[in-house]
Amino acid sequence: MTAEPSVAPMTLTTVVASTRPGRVGRSVADWFTARAAECEHFDSHTVDLRELDLPFFDEPHPPALRQYTRDHTRRWSGIVEASDAFVFVTPEYNGGFPAPLKNAWDYLVVEWQHKPAAFVSYGGVSAGTRAVQMGKQVVANLRMLPIGPTVSIPFVGELVEDGVFRPGKIHEAAAEQVLDELVRTAQVMRRLRAGAY
Repeated sequence: MTAEPSVAPMTLTTVVASTRPGRVGRSVADWFTARAAECEHFDSHTVDLRELDLPFFDEPHPPALRQYTRDHTRRWSGIVEASDAFVFVTPEYNGGFPAPLKNAWDYLVVEWQHKPAAFVSYGGVSAGTRAVQMGKQVVANLRMLPIGPTVSIPFVGELVEDGVFRPGKIHEAAAEQVLDELVRTAQVMRRLRAGAY
């Protein structure tokens, strides 16, 4: 990594977007989380939306008010608030991202702001790239900073053996680029949130 380390490690949260049976997203996310754990700048962990089990948005107040009435919302708010950067691991469904990911974004507003967002996408020939393009529009609207580098994994089924994702050199190199950019942007945006600018 080329950036200077922060005073304290930042929290990088990798979010598994797919919740369906038979998904490969968790194996891809586990690989990326382990790869990120090697970076001294980040404390890296995974949030699996299937395990988080958020119902469709059920708060009576607009999320910008942060007047939460549900325990699951408060729990999700705490996770996002404590995070300095995000990686969203997503497949592509009909040219877009999965509904559970949009639902997770929609629960909150303030907690997302001024934090970088990266994407790891997977699928068939398109590698989930259209889901990423749509996702970048949403996170930008949440005042996140979608970074340029991504990890795109075409024909992902050929790279999963016994439930474990086996990346190639191109995926490892792409992950390195994503992490380099996340370190730089997360450091700057942490200072921004602290009022240093």
